[in-house]
Amino acid sequence: MARVAMRVLHRDPRSGEIKLRIENPDDLWHLHNLVVPGDHVRASTYRREESKTDKVRPERAEKVRVTLTLQVDKLEFQAFSDRLRITGVIVEGPQDLGRHHTLNVGVDDVLSVIKTWKAHELRRIDEAVAASQKPLVTFLSLDDEEALLAQLRQYGVQELATIRAPGHGKMFATGDAQSAYFDDILSKLRTLQLGEALILVGPGFAREDFLERLKARNLPLAEKVHTQGTSQPGMHGIQEALRSGMGVKLFGESRVAHETALVEKLLEAIATNRPSAYGRAEVAEAVEAGAVETLLVSDAVVRDLEIERLMHDVESARGKVVLVSRHHEAGAKLEGLGGIGALLRYPIK
Repeated sequence: MARVAMRVLHRDPRSGEIKLRIENPDDLWHLHNLVVPGDHVRASTYRREESKTDKVRPERAEKVRVTLTLQVDKLEFQAFSDRLRITGVIVEGPQDLGRHHTLNVGVDDVLSVIKTWKAHELRRIDEAVAASQKPLVTFLSLDDEEALLAQLRQYGVQELATIRAPGHGKMFATGDAQSAYFDDILSKLRTLQLGEALILVGPGFAREDFLERLKARNLPLAEKVHTQGTSQPGMHGIQEALRSGMGVKLFGESRVAHETALVEKLLEAIATNRPSAYGRAEVAEAVEAGAVETLLVSDAVVRDLEIERLMHDVESARGKVVLVSRHHEAGAKLEGLGGIGALLRYPIK
């Protein structure tokens, strides 16, 4: 099941305007990384009419729909939410020029971003559009005490629900508690849009027992299941499956799986003293030497001017730049390395 992706409605290379329609919540993350303070954003929004009255205490004016252009001051993005808040000063519109306004951008909204576009920003738009071909995938990670349902998004793994077993240990072994537990999981699964695949992970026998129950109760859903044993349950088990390369094997280059594989490759290169660099100073030295094959940059630092210069220099030297989301485990590891790392063509020391 492919998802509808961000739609480019209009491009004007002369003015730098790109008009976009937000088609799914993942697009809000892309937009958050595309827009920076100083950019102009134009959208239809609601604002109170200017009130002209002689009353000492005028009545509160009604909100009317207007098209405004803001010069952006700041953006607020909450991971896995359905809103992006863009705040700035009104520079074009029928009223209130120079005043602040906040756009609450959500799915189905249309807006224009006007700026001098950088190469990596234009590439991100293309990636967001191409993401419509990526399947929607659900994870079920369980042991005999707890089950976690989560969904793979473009920038992380979103927790959907937790189901706890009514008993475990000796009580669980009787079968009554296990039966009730598995029925609760099945009931929850039926309420969700599971997508192309259900990835079943976890330690012990609970995972295998649940799969047998699923085959007996719901054969069409069972045919979507891929299973893998992990040493831990919960979110740790899901991240373990992603690190193992399961994501790439099952559904191609999902963004999270791809980023996870690259960060793990960087960490392994650092540990085994293979050509690599991390941290600003070391990466800058490698970039200057033209040695960078793949540059990994956390989305937490991508707006930094020094980082932007390094990205530009790598692309000019025909290297690859990959922006890594901070909202998954591998992204957090890259942040721990200073938010930037590189796989090198050859050692620089």
